[in-house]
Amino acid sequence: MKLERVEIVHVAIPLVTPFRTSFGTMTAKDTFLLHVVTDEAEGWSEFAADPEPLYCPEFVAGAEIVLRDFLLPRAAALPRLTTAALGPAVAKIKGHELAKAALETAVLDAELRAHGMSLATYLGAVHDRVPAGVSIGIRNSVAELLDDVERHLDEGYVRIKLKIEPGWDVEPVRAVRERFGDDLPLQVDANTAYTLADAEHLRHLDAFGLLLIEEPLEENNLHAHARLQQRLATPVCLDESLHHARDTAAAIAMDACRVVNVKPARVGGYLEARRVHDVAHAHGVPVWCGGMLETGVGRAPNLALAALPGCTLPGDTSASARYFAEDITEPFVLQDGHLPVPAGPGIGVEPLPEALRRFTRERRDLYAA
Repeated sequence: MKLERVEIVHVAIPLVTPFRTSFGTMTAKDTFLLHVVTDEAEGWSEFAADPEPLYCPEFVAGAEIVLRDFLLPRAAALPRLTTAALGPAVAKIKGHELAKAALETAVLDAELRAHGMSLATYLGAVHDRVPAGVSIGIRNSVAELLDDVERHLDEGYVRIKLKIEPGWDVEPVRAVRERFGDDLPLQVDANTAYTLADAEHLRHLDAFGLLLIEEPLEENNLHAHARLQQRLATPVCLDESLHHARDTAAAIAMDACRVVNVKPARVGGYLEARRVHDVAHAHGVPVWCGGMLETGVGRAPNLALAALPGCTLPGDTSASARYFAEDITEPFVLQDGHLPVPAGPGIGVEPLPEALRRFTRERRDLYAA
């Protein structure tokens, strides 16, 4: 393929309810889509981060600069643009995994569409549908939380994840267990809100038979997570600390995590995400696909990843209606607790023109041949 044009489309889509975590509250998905046009096919992707660098170092305006000034010139200089060639071409640009992931995914989408192959087939998916979990943000009261959990279980979700922070942890988890029983697959996510000094407090969560506790301590501190795991019966799951397959191998070797959450954007794209999956799967460590409150453009390829054989736990691949009254693609609808894996070429979806028009704040070319 030859790169002809790359368009950036800034979108802002209101969430059906505010989503609160230990690092802030979101009321809208405010990000950009990347639209890649080649001489053979077109591709789409979604930048996973937010306008502010609160959850991760990257942010919308910064990623646009990195794409325009550093990544796209290297992609355009390739004699023949392929996804396999793109990674080495941009490797000298340090970091910026989410920006790289947006470019790689759009190029991969175009390349697979040109060959009539689905992303699920390309990655090696073994399922045509995947079980769906739901992530519930920090609420104003335990009563409100219990109502949310009940509603999501009635909708058919097969696993509940609770966001926690100091002051909102043991009591809400206890309340959910008492209300819905020990058989409910339940896990918690701290988004780095604790320190190793909180280990004795976190041990109280062992009483509730959780699937895992996700990223309890500061990110990139594998040693501290390993020390915490020695003191907890609950499996530690790493998310923000895993940036590539090497991190994953090190964390597993150190017993810093016994479950892996893989987010393709965080590790630079779906090629590296598959390598993270492969490392964990080879060591018998369960994997699941995390979420970043994606629109359908980001959710579709996540479902393909979640269909890999090592993804044995339900991911955060919720239905579109969990976050949006209207999505920018055909909505993903929960059926018997599962979501279908897109089977069409590439990522299997593309934006609906009228919905995209309504939610677009700005669109412009980042590159034109």
